[in-house]
Amino acid sequence: MQRINDFFKHNASNKIAIIGIPYDVNSSFMRGPAGAPPFIRKALFSDASNLWTEKGVDLSADDVMLDMGDLTFNQTDDPMTIIETSLTRLLDDKFLPIALGGDHAITYPLIRGFRNKYNKLSLLQFDAHPDLYHELQDNRYSHASTFARIMEDKLVDRLIQVGVRTMNGHQRSQAEKFGVEVVDMLNWRDDIQLAFDSPVYISFDMDVLDPAYAPGVSHREPGGLSPRQLISLIHSLKGPVIGADIVEYNPKNDLSEITSMVSAKILKEIAAQVLLTRAPSP
Repeated sequence: MQRINDFFKHNASNKIAIIGIPYDVNSSFMRGPAGAPPFIRKALFSDASNLWTEKGVDLSADDVMLDMGDLTFNQTDDPMTIIETSLTRLLDDKFLPIALGGDHAITYPLIRGFRNKYNKLSLLQFDAHPDLYHELQDNRYSHASTFARIMEDKLVDRLIQVGVRTMNGHQRSQAEKFGVEVVDMLNWRDDIQLAFDSPVYISFDMDVLDPAYAPGVSHREPGGLSPRQLISLIHSLKGPVIGADIVEYNPKNDLSEITSMVSAKILKEIAAQVLLTRAPSP
């Protein structure tokens, strides 16, 4: 696999770029998501399936998708800066990035990078948790505070959260304060459709799925969605999808690599949506 810097010299307009971000320092309960990218890649390229998506996009075709490898983090540079800078370089080279986390804290620097390129930006968060704590365990950059930081910094114009089923009083107040649109499991309907009048970024936390389908997460929360429900919603999105991340897969908690296969399936269907709805490059 070529290292990520080898790709930056190419003009890669409208190619999906898979980039691993093996970073989980801001996890509040259990480490492990930093080890996820290799498992998701293994499942994605496994001979058990293929790289065609349900909408008929062949991700194995030339000039469609590149695997950029994983970012590396040293002890001197700020990891959030490394993530944001690497994302910015991908966008400058006209890639369409899909990041493989890592914990949900990586979404904050990714969104900072996208906001530098897009004047209008919406964020669609699939998650069992709203991640709106002002801070958790004295950490303002906890994976449970990511979307509070994003909204405080006005990095997106609209935030929709789908699949939430752990909203407490503090986070409910935060959601009201920031004008977050919450589609919680209590009010879930299979016929829900979402439309956006601006470019939309998808942040997909694997614990949005019911643990029966995705046991390999740090925070298992029963009562979640099925892969079919989520894929159908992704397919029905109205508006240009410009990038995504898939986070919080914890291989240490997985069973027979079930969750890695589900992660790869979600990745493929999001990639197809990006390619089929792509917005003009900023």
